Amino acid sequence: MKRTNLVIGTRGSKLAMIYAEKVKNELKKYFPFDIKLKKIVTTGDQKQNERLSEIGGKGLFSNKIENDLLNKNIDIAVHALKDMPTVETENLLTNNFLKRNSPNEILISRNNIKFEDLKANSIIGTSSYRREYQLKKKRPNLKYKLIRGNVDTRVKKLEKGEYDAILLSKAGINALNLKNKISQEFSVDQIIPCAGQGIIAIQCRKDDSEIKELLEKINDEEARIVANAEREVLKVLEGDCDTAIGVFAKIKGQKVDLTSELFSVDGKQRYFIKETVEKNQVQDACRSIGEKLKQQSKGSYKN
Repeated sequence: MKRTNLVIGTRGSKLAMIYAEKVKNELKKYFPFDIKLKKIVTTGDQKQNERLSEIGGKGLFSNKIENDLLNKNIDIAVHALKDMPTVETENLLTNNFLKRNSPNEILISRNNIKFEDLKANSIIGTSSYRREYQLKKKRPNLKYKLIRGNVDTRVKKLEKGEYDAILLSKAGINALNLKNKISQEFSVDQIIPCAGQGIIAIQCRKDDSEIKELLEKINDEEARIVANAEREVLKVLEGDCDTAIGVFAKIKGQKVDLTSELFSVDGKQRYFIKETVEKNQVQDACRSIGEKLKQQSKGSYKN
């Protein structure tokens, strides 16, 4: 490789920096030169009091980073895959991933109370309609309220009494060493995660063959298969950050278990599909699942 230095672009949150550091440490095994991290403040980080869909969608966490990548201010971008728009930005490539962290959801509550034991009308903080509707199916007698901000901010809001409990991804809590805060963990069967949850994605320019070759060396193939599978369902549905959809793929030998659920806009209707397919047919199967969900829901999942 001709380069003697690399610049990795990332959001500036504590969690995003930890993820970028993980990528840097993997790259060091194959690139023994200078690797710098560049913090990029995204619009999603700046505007933390509104629902993402009201201010521009998931791209608010990636647009500025991608612009730096396109303008060659950075060589590589690191993202939490679940925060990325489904459609790839022209001239960029997201096809390398680190080994998946836990995809599970966890509850952090005041006084460490389990979800089932929360008093009626307790206030639950969540940033997504998916989580809200999934929890509402289990406990319709609780109140669900939007919460934004990084993990530390959300935990502080809980501790200040603005919420009785909050739902977060376990991957972020683990990375931040906040496992002692967890009141309850849900399995992927209890709460189906969003597409890509727990996966760190690495993005580069499509025409940068040197970087593409380097990234292949740190790529986790199982993570690539499930990441592309889960996102394929979203692509078919043309899902955005308001689409209440859970998608999870699990590799078992030469087969893949695929689980998907989709909610109508008001959360009252739920559409569910579970299939086991051959690993080499997973993309076609996911396209098919997306089409089936589309037909079942008759477009009720879109505003």
